Amino acid sequence: MNVLLIGSGGREHALAHTISKSEMLDKFYCLPGNPGIRKFAKPFDCGLDNFYLISDRCKVKEIDLVVIGSEQPLADGLADFLREKGINVFGPSKAAALLESSKAFAKDFMNKYNIPTAAYVKFTTAQESEALDYLKSAAYPLVIKANGLAAGKGVIIVDNYDEASKTVKSMFGGKFKSAGDTIVIEEFLQGEEASILAVSDGKDFITLAPSQDHKRAFDNDEGPNTGGMGAYAPAPIVNETVLEKVKEKIIKPVIDNMRKEGTSFIGCLYAGLMIDNNEPKVVEFNVRFGDPETQVVLPIFDGDFLRLIFSAARGSLAPSVINNVANGAACCVVLTSEGYPASYKSGFEISGIEEAENEGAIVFHAGTKWEDDLLKSAGGRVLGVCAVADNLKQARDLSYKAVDKINFENKFYRKDIATKGL
Repeated sequence: MNVLLIGSGGREHALAHTISKSEMLDKFYCLPGNPGIRKFAKPFDCGLDNFYLISDRCKVKEIDLVVIGSEQPLADGLADFLREKGINVFGPSKAAALLESSKAFAKDFMNKYNIPTAAYVKFTTAQESEALDYLKSAAYPLVIKANGLAAGKGVIIVDNYDEASKTVKSMFGGKFKSAGDTIVIEEFLQGEEASILAVSDGKDFITLAPSQDHKRAFDNDEGPNTGGMGAYAPAPIVNETVLEKVKEKIIKPVIDNMRKEGTSFIGCLYAGLMIDNNEPKVVEFNVRFGDPETQVVLPIFDGDFLRLIFSAARGSLAPSVINNVANGAACCVVLTSEGYPASYKSGFEISGIEEAENEGAIVFHAGTKWEDDLLKSAGGRVLGVCAVADNLKQARDLSYKAVDKINFENKFYRKDIATKGL
């Protein structure tokens, strides 16, 4: 079968790496892709903003499945458009994607269907004074979220009124553009974070290996939130008891009630969780594979992944194509440009990837480009250095050994990825 993968980050490279192993795959295309993805897939020469042209090219190239990796095209309704043209898509509709593109929608949905999450209030720009009044008597710490998509940077934890008021004013002042026109203020949940990725056909679902992301920029979970500094899987915090609760109290109610409301969820539902005393609560939903969680969940997936997501896209999930969702353990350390997620410089030559891969690592491209026949950094998150082994300690050791082989100016990374899992 012929497949088109949409996206350009480390998540999409991990998807491409896994899809490429399927015996079902014939021709593989990417839009826009990146230097790592293009080792597996040919560029699909058109822009992401022209849905008609994407659809026409899909027909010409006889695309059997479109896999939408990134959130913005889903929020923009690309899945709906292509389905209307008779093209199979793995990725939810625009209406279902509101679970990620609107924090307020997601919180209201969870509240409506008794899905465990933090207590919250929401305010619009017209209610700035009410929001500031609320903060004066609130209990700290608090979590303040921009309602819309903000590339993983729209969640701020505040410890006092001064920090909170500055955050609210900056969001309402346009820090995240229209994404901050509405904000959600939540109670701060205690516990340990974990992520669950569920593949759904709109009726049924299966969960992949549980993982744990590292959101904060610096060691010991300090510094600002980022899009993710590394991950590992499987995460022991998600034991069998917790996993069953996640399935029954969180994933199943979302899938069932989305369908009941006429917005069937077809694709990957990401549940970002906080777990305390074996009780999971939802921190956030994403409507696509997580980044960098995908870089550790898929390398330990044993089965025909392409066949799985194609069955979901066709509305008839086939769990029988899975042998094991956690064959071994994986650790991924993200190499960033120093200064990320704030200001940083890029455009520096990258060396040592081949040496890292010779150590047994899989190096996923997140923000790279070819320029003057040289591979260079081209973003805040540059590479994800992943290793798979029989156990987490071995995987972590291999990953950091490979990290040492890679060099570029202003390379930065956390030194404590996966230590919680040990």
